[in-house]
Amino acid sequence: MSKIEMVTTKVNQAEELARKIWLAGIGAYGKGFDEVQGQYEKLNTESTKLFNELVNKGEMLEGEAKEKLQSETKSIKGNVDTRVADVRSKLGLDKNDSDEKIEALSAKIDALTEAVAKMAK
Repeated sequence: MSKIEMVTTKVNQAEELARKIWLAGIGAYGKGFDEVQGQYEKLNTESTKLFNELVNKGEMLEGEAKEKLQSETKSIKGNVDTRVADVRSKLGLDKNDSDEKIEALSAKIDALTEAVAKMAK
């Protein structure tokens, strides 16, 4: 083999080695990209799943809170109604007694009116 052939062979081998190094670099980049993309898709899927689980949990807690609020509101309203009825009863403002009280007060007013009229004479 001549020197020119040897140099040409060496240049061709160097070119082939440089090409393989270049292809290995591109392959490494592609493999890294694929792995990152796979991790991204996995993370995206997991975060979507987690988000949906959190939404479902939030809806459940919201429902429980609404039920508790309605229950407490009914309880408070019942307590207030009972207390108002007790106070009305103690003050004599019950609906049953009000007609009798009005008649008694009217009679007292009539008596006072007559007394004032007699004093005025």
